[in-house]
Amino acid sequence: MSITKAYAAQGATTPLTPFNFERREPGAHDVQIEILYCGVCHSDIHQARGEWGNSIFPMVPGHEIVGRVTKVGAHVKNFAVGDLAGVGCFVDSCRECHNCKEGLEQYCDTGMVGTYNGVEKDGTPTYGGYSTQIVVDEKYTLRVSDKLPLTGVAPLLCAGITTYSPLKHVGVKKGDRVAVLGLGGLGHMAVKFAVAFGAEVTMLSSSPSKKADAERLGAHHFALTSDEATMKGLQNHFDVILNTVSAQHDYITYLNLLRTNGTMIVVGVPPAPVQIHAFPLIMQRRSIIGSLIGGIKETQEMLDFCAEHNIVSDVEVIKMDYINEAYERILKSDVRYRFVIDLASLK
Repeated sequence: MSITKAYAAQGATTPLTPFNFERREPGAHDVQIEILYCGVCHSDIHQARGEWGNSIFPMVPGHEIVGRVTKVGAHVKNFAVGDLAGVGCFVDSCRECHNCKEGLEQYCDTGMVGTYNGVEKDGTPTYGGYSTQIVVDEKYTLRVSDKLPLTGVAPLLCAGITTYSPLKHVGVKKGDRVAVLGLGGLGHMAVKFAVAFGAEVTMLSSSPSKKADAERLGAHHFALTSDEATMKGLQNHFDVILNTVSAQHDYITYLNLLRTNGTMIVVGVPPAPVQIHAFPLIMQRRSIIGSLIGGIKETQEMLDFCAEHNIVSDVEVIKMDYINEAYERILKSDVRYRFVIDLASLK
């Protein structure tokens, strides 16, 4: 066992504070990673503040992890000491169900083991990337290229794969008309991927101030959702809408922007159920689907794609002791577009 420095939430109403705990020694198939950077996801806030009803305290959040391998188990085949490596949203799954065998571990029938706020098979809680090191089975560890800045790579492990996976699933390709609803941590990655896939990309936003950033990120068009004339002109226009918005909003407004056989992909989670009338779906044979993250194989594919196409997240690097202020700024949408913790600040 090795002592690990971290920041943890001791309860749903307390700020994150310094916390020490013991990581297990690497087993035969494990890799030990010195964490260099960890992204800050909005779901970290939800879970640290007990908003999803499943929080385990004390909690060390963080599931956008990049670092360097410092030790490997005797039977590890794909990693060596000194390699760059990443860890995403989960660190294990049942490995036996149909989804696991198909490389869809994120949909494991018995539930994936979260990188934090989860429970290992031996009953111990998982602690995440707001810490100096982590030990993970090599099957759930990802290879990271040295071609890209690690600060921008860290958020790819959640924000990146959350948008890459559904766009790949619906087969976005050159010439498709794709709209991205909401320009935040997820939305800015969605724009980058859709553009890289060759789509004609439109940013849908309620904030006029987002236009310049949308264009800088590669969007071909910008549409202000509060402009009735603009929205009317976009009726029956898009093949795909990737909906990243977590605030309460009317899905029907955006379903009506889809062409025949168009699909709206939901990756944002509004706080209350959304009502959807059947007519916008059946009149144009439209679909609405949800998507989580990606499996290990697809996440590795995404990382390799990003290395090839020079895609990273836009980030603001912070020190560990700034995390509580960062949470408040995220809630105010005051970050463009992802905070990333430099774990050297914790050592």
